[in-house]
Amino acid sequence: MIKKTFTLALAAAALTFAAPVDAEAQDGDIVAVAQAAGGFETLLAAATAADLVATLQSEGPFTVFAPTDEAFAKIPQDQLQALLGNKEALQKVLLYHVVPGRVAASQVVNLSTAETAAGQNVSIVVENGSVKVDGANVVATDIEATNGIIHVIDQVILPEM
Repeated sequence: MIKKTFTLALAAAALTFAAPVDAEAQDGDIVAVAQAAGGFETLLAAATAADLVATLQSEGPFTVFAPTDEAFAKIPQDQLQALLGNKEALQKVLLYHVVPGRVAASQVVNLSTAETAAGQNVSIVVENGSVKVDGANVVATDIEATNGIIHVIDQVILPEM
């Protein structure tokens, strides 16, 4: 079971985001909301390949730092295919994008790290009104789902393997 022991904080008032997806709150779990929003087809395909769809549809709550299709496109195709073909590594990478608990952008202010469902910490940096998670820019926040919340990032972040 994923621990619900973390607090995350961000100065949401200082943040401005250009949302590449429909960032409006939707009815449904994280998977349904990502499907409806569009722009997450690669993430959803990876979650399917890693057998994590049922987890992301479960009660949660979860905070997902969701890379867009454009973020996945930055990975060289041969490396992406190798990752998609390695279920254990893929699970670790995807769970590194998930933090237990529902954490809105307005809560993300003073934290420098957060523990992920992969058991490793992501770094969080707020500079000049921009937020980065392990170097990835947060480009949209607070996409609500019935079992959590999605924050959109512009690159795939990688755990230590």
